[in-house]
Amino acid sequence: MAATSVPMLWGGNLPETLEFYKTLGYVVTYEQHRPYSYGAVRRNGFELHFGPTPKELDAQRAHIGCLVVVDEVEPWHVEFTAALRAKYGRIPARGVPRITRFRPGQTRFTVVDPVGNTVIYIQRDEPDPEYGGAAVLEGLARVLDHARILRDSKSDDAAAARIIETGLRRYGTAATPVERARALAMLAEIAAAADDSSRVTQLLAQVDTLALSEADRAVVADELKVVAALRDWLTTEA
Repeated sequence: MAATSVPMLWGGNLPETLEFYKTLGYVVTYEQHRPYSYGAVRRNGFELHFGPTPKELDAQRAHIGCLVVVDEVEPWHVEFTAALRAKYGRIPARGVPRITRFRPGQTRFTVVDPVGNTVIYIQRDEPDPEYGGAAVLEGLARVLDHARILRDSKSDDAAAARIIETGLRRYGTAATPVERARALAMLAEIAAAADDSSRVTQLLAQVDTLALSEADRAVVADELKVVAALRDWLTTEA
């Protein structure tokens, strides 16, 4: 017996909410304002519905949202980025509404709409995350893997930064130079996302002091490209 599940989110200022989803390529299929507000949008065969919003409640704190599973997640992020930059003049990466950043190889990203509803777009073949870091890794390498999951899967930069900083204090002496460089580069990316330019400069300067082989520098160069690409993504205007 076939069945379809349709997420029900909060509508907030319904015309504003529907307009936001139209920006992302959705089509409005229903809009009602009396006797209560109700709306619906559709895209690529799935729907999102929006009902009345409780007074004096916050959608983000109430964890109102849903998951959208897609075959390839990166094209969605590219399209949404272009559409949001065109609408707002630059990428809304903080506050409400916002879209989270995307790294090469990442398998999910998040959009928070003007109401505070959270819609997470996930690649269908996304592997199960190993919280605590992959069991095959040790020391700082395992810490970095755990931080990667927190950063990419949970969008929790603060927790990822705390874990990396703790890992550097605990394992930094025994870690290889390239592991320490990767840790500093990850912290620099998180600082760039927070628009903390002085912190980014400080961390990149620390990377430059490490004794890295040519092979190590190639690995770290890829990490530093992500930092540069993020800063460009955040500052490029329409």
